[in-house]
Amino acid sequence: MTSERIGRIRWRCRRGMLENDLILARYLDAHADTLTEAELAVLDRLLDLPDNELWDLIAGRGAPPDAGIAEFVAQLRAA
Repeated sequence: MTSERIGRIRWRCRRGMLENDLILARYLDAHADTLTEAELAVLDRLLDLPDNELWDLIAGRGAPPDAGIAEFVAQLRAA
């Protein structure tokens, strides 16, 4: 994992919806050093979602598009 990739993902964590912004930024602050390449790829896919859809997943109101995102959202909720 490169610091450039983490920096790019950190920038993408800045969202239009404050709740998403706070949850994602805090998670990345706490776990950036331990995320695997596979987890970073899932996080990248998660960040492709629109804010409302992302918030619905985090809040447990939406169905994740795949198992990788479901697992990552569970980690976000537990953090």
